[in-house]
Amino acid sequence: MRKIWLVPAALAALGMATPAAAADLAARPYVKAPPPAMVAIYDWSGFYIGGNGGWGQARACLDFVGPAGILTTEGCRTGSGGVVGGQIGYRWQTGGFVFGVEGQGDWANLRASRVSLINPAFTERVRVDGIGLIDGQIGYAWNNVLLYLKGGAAVTGSRLDILGPTGVGVAAVSATRWGANVGAGFEYGFTPNWSVGVEYDHLFMGRNNNSFSVVNPIVATAINNRVSLDVDMVTLRFNYRFGGFGGYSAPVAARY
Repeated sequence: MRKIWLVPAALAALGMATPAAAADLAARPYVKAPPPAMVAIYDWSGFYIGGNGGWGQARACLDFVGPAGILTTEGCRTGSGGVVGGQIGYRWQTGGFVFGVEGQGDWANLRASRVSLINPAFTERVRVDGIGLIDGQIGYAWNNVLLYLKGGAAVTGSRLDILGPTGVGVAAVSATRWGANVGAGFEYGFTPNWSVGVEYDHLFMGRNNNSFSVVNPIVATAINNRVSLDVDMVTLRFNYRFGGFGGYSAPVAARY
């Protein structure tokens, strides 16, 4: 009978010991989740100023306009040379799209000379010595890489010289003409505020009529000379952008 009472007592003691043993186990360690990654997004918005330099080519076609509008054609000539200048503009970005306006001015040295087809004793020389552009831009950015198209107004300073047999100028006329421009460019932001790029532009300058202050030495009966002009430019550009978050937008937390 005494042994029968010992069994329940032993089971009760075992039950009391089990919670105590569980309490002695080490607590499960707490692991804190890593902070969300911060992703910097390049921002093309803001005012910028920069410089450019490169190569240009001008194609000029010359005609002499006589009485009743009769043309004496001298043909076309192409001249190339260097261009160097600067630009200033403003861009704003929404999503991946970038919009902007820009003004650009360049000194140029694009010259083309040709012996006259009408009178080989004379040489005709066309020179473009100044280029200006006022353009709108639209582009798309992949972070710090930007591709864009541009278009707007163009202005050039040009000069036509007639050189005599000894190479001395016998007639000359200068003109400032307006036309249109289209172009495309690539730009890469290599620091928060600095970027480098390359751009191509084509200028449609149309036809311009001018008259010499002296009698035309090639065609004495000509009333005007008519020059048709197109210009192509390829330039390397550097820009510095002001303001913003140092060129980057506010960081964006990546979600997990």
